[in-house]
Amino acid sequence: LQSKPEQPPAVTMYSSIETSAIPRAPARKSRMLMVGVVLFGIVCLVSFAANPLGTAIVPSSASRSMYRAGPSTSSIPRGASGISSSSMGAMGAINNHNLKKMPKGTKFHCNWVAGERNLKGHAKADGSKYRVAVIGGGPSGSAAAEIFAKEKGIDTFIFERKMDNVKPCGGAIPLCMVDEFDLPESVIDRKVRKMKMISPSNRVVDVGRTLKPNEYIGMCRREVLDGFMRNRSVDLGAVPINGLVTKIDVPRGDSDPYVIHYQDYGDKTAGGAGTPKTMEFDVLVGADGANSRVAKAIDAGEYNYAIAFQERIAIDEEKMEYYKDLAEMYVGDDVSPDFYAWVFPKYDHVGVGTGTVVNRPDIPKYQKAIRERAKDRLEGGKIIKVEAHPIPEHPRPRRVQGRAALVGDAAGYVTKCSGEGIYFAAKSGRMAAQAIVQLMQGGTRLPTQQEIEDTYIADYDKKYQATYVVLDLLQKVFYSSNAAREAFVEMCDSDYVQKVTFDSYLYKTVQGGNPVDDIKLLFSTVGSIFRAQATTPKDREFSNPVESLKRL
Repeated sequence: LQSKPEQPPAVTMYSSIETSAIPRAPARKSRMLMVGVVLFGIVCLVSFAANPLGTAIVPSSASRSMYRAGPSTSSIPRGASGISSSSMGAMGAINNHNLKKMPKGTKFHCNWVAGERNLKGHAKADGSKYRVAVIGGGPSGSAAAEIFAKEKGIDTFIFERKMDNVKPCGGAIPLCMVDEFDLPESVIDRKVRKMKMISPSNRVVDVGRTLKPNEYIGMCRREVLDGFMRNRSVDLGAVPINGLVTKIDVPRGDSDPYVIHYQDYGDKTAGGAGTPKTMEFDVLVGADGANSRVAKAIDAGEYNYAIAFQERIAIDEEKMEYYKDLAEMYVGDDVSPDFYAWVFPKYDHVGVGTGTVVNRPDIPKYQKAIRERAKDRLEGGKIIKVEAHPIPEHPRPRRVQGRAALVGDAAGYVTKCSGEGIYFAAKSGRMAAQAIVQLMQGGTRLPTQQEIEDTYIADYDKKYQATYVVLDLLQKVFYSSNAAREAFVEMCDSDYVQKVTFDSYLYKTVQGGNPVDDIKLLFSTVGSIFRAQATTPKDREFSNPVESLKRL
């Protein structure tokens, strides 16, 4: 692996690569149960050690908070990307569907934008097609739009407010996603095969010894990954609309359409503000992130969220050589009271960031702390971009309403402990679209809410619920105090732990190993926490009585 891989080509044309999901072996339920039992045992046995006041650690807050309404997240900042839409250049040709083909070299990631196509009415006995709107052009929306576009009996549209959007994100994807979603090498900046875990006392544990030569964690820039996946859906027939959805009118009748109000940024005659327009659709997929307009329209309820903050820092080639296949993960109450901080390598810079749910107002202080702890390798670096974004902590109370379904961050599909969401976003978008397409029977009927819940929601929960529960338990145990964090890093020095952890992450199934080794791990971890409790300084106290009221 070269220290500075070849620059991926600019994503200005959509691709023509078709994808097909690679079948995966079903999760091993017995091993999954064993892992759950072991982790639950850790929770029960160490709750006193990790919480001196004896506060009980419950298995999963999500099961309760999923059904509680809370304050709106509509005021959460979407994250400053620092990139604004620019002129599309000279107008391109208009085909017989009144879709404009834009000139090559424009900054848009796809060459077709919707024109003034007549879209009044919806599919009826007159032979016109049902129309599906995918709101959001990230991995979840692009994966959904790709499946819908392959069904020629359905007209598919994908809305994205910024076709060159730079999503604030660590950018890590598992190996299984590369194969399953047929991603080319060009979207992967770095192949991480080593990781350093750094404890609150700065103990360093090297992780990655159990990886096979062909195994790695992919590091991507979201503007490259998202653009590639969106372009592919467009190539298959999805019509991209460069617009911001501002309001959705929900239908009253079983077959009435959804009315989408949006600002059309593809219409350059209106300047940067866009032109207000409306369109009608029969089915909606909300892939529009944590501040989802679709979720608001269908009254999907709220969820707790973390604020993730990241700085992209350009460092010299010698320091980038150090990070060529290496990522760093820092734990400690100085960098986050309930999460971790990171240094992840990109093409020609590193992403340095942190996140928290319980003390969001102090994010600047935690970011300063991670820069300080990694200062030897960041010295002389230049901050080239600052990013922030809300990260869901659990699924929304309602993910389907009528003929509208939520996927990705809009649905709340981000795992605890790791904060991973890219794979689950793409997977949920694909699963939702596959279920709905099958229910629509070649575009001859509309699906019902119950049918979507019985297929997409039931299948997704069956496949991934154990993963969410296990990672929720891990976060409660190991991010609860500095003593627990020290034990966590110590535990990661075990080859057995590394193998189980990487296998679970890379292939997205909860892995278990030898039951005897699992029991040994349980008792060694309990011992580590008790030892650390006696020697590790207590966490710093903090107070945010006003902001904390916004949490569910």
